[in-house]
Amino acid sequence: MSPSKSKNLTPSYAVIQGLYWMYFAAIMSFSGFFLLSGGFTNTQIGILAAIAGLLSAVLQPVLAGYADQPQSPSLKKLIQMLYFLQLILVIGLFLSHSLILTGLLYGSSIALLQLMTPFINSLGMESINQGHSLNFGLARGMGSVAYACICYILGIITVKAGPVSIPITVIVLTLLSLGILILFPFSKAKSDSTATNAPKSSSDSNPILFFRKYKRFSLVLLGCIFIYLSHVLLNNFNFQIALAKGGGSAEMGTASAIAAICELPTLFLFGYIIRKFRCDLLLKTAGIFFTIKALGTLLAPGIPVFYGVQIFQMLGWGLMTAASVYYVNALMEPEDAIKPISQWHIPLEAYLVLFLAEHSSTLPEYTQCCSSQQSLHSLVH
Repeated sequence: MSPSKSKNLTPSYAVIQGLYWMYFAAIMSFSGFFLLSGGFTNTQIGILAAIAGLLSAVLQPVLAGYADQPQSPSLKKLIQMLYFLQLILVIGLFLSHSLILTGLLYGSSIALLQLMTPFINSLGMESINQGHSLNFGLARGMGSVAYACICYILGIITVKAGPVSIPITVIVLTLLSLGILILFPFSKAKSDSTATNAPKSSSDSNPILFFRKYKRFSLVLLGCIFIYLSHVLLNNFNFQIALAKGGGSAEMGTASAIAAICELPTLFLFGYIIRKFRCDLLLKTAGIFFTIKALGTLLAPGIPVFYGVQIFQMLGWGLMTAASVYYVNALMEPEDAIKPISQWHIPLEAYLVLFLAEHSSTLPEYTQCCSSQQSLHSLVH
């Protein structure tokens, strides 16, 4: 193995993860605060999130299929393109004074955010597959550290500076992300001529044949979609839940920071955990703890208990975020490497978020609880 192949990419990839999850926190976790402050209603926010989710659901398989093709740009270049588009959108958001334009720009930003998640994860797994030294769990753990820090900081800043602090934060994070990606030493793996000129398999272009090829993946994906629904609902309406518990944007930021900190032991030790336990067992365990957290959120009488419930993030999302990526990487053939990671994040939460928005006065936490229970049932069976 050449020296360049053995280079440890964990530090630089950890920075990429950290910046991405700060970007995620600013756009998604503070979406309720920003949009409510801008004059949107809960129903309008739900419709906006639903449309963004549907748009991302359509684009993810298309872009992932393109990324898997030998002649396509590298994952690094694709991510840079998405960040550049995000920069244009957020600059427009910062200058916008129209409710409709703000909705269009913010909805597009949410769609891009959801679109990027599988490609950020694939960048790390592809680097590992190319022979680089990279501790994915540690790098993803640093993403949670960064998420916790920015949630806590933004929770304080938004109280003093107001909603304008959100687009400014995203602009800064996007510029930093573009800079670190330029420095990240990644290039697309070269395929041999036979593989490059070979006709595409039918499963590459036909999703039905793809799921027939990976029957086990199809069942697990169904359960994990419901888990993702629960997680996204909590993020999309975190501000409203904090308000219902007697808090505000500062308490929402603190709760998000606690949840992210609780992920750290699991993510930092995941390299050891994955050697001791099978991925399918880890995913089932995550489903159980997602359900417990959802029930705790439903029953929490106030902010202190709401803070305490965040500890279940440790064996919920903390396990899910790393185990899912390793599961897909182990199960799939190289030509299908990116597509399934994208499908793992297909944002079907659009439909549920829309339903929640229409019933926001009576069902803000019940829906999240139901989605976690359904995910547990799908994973166990």
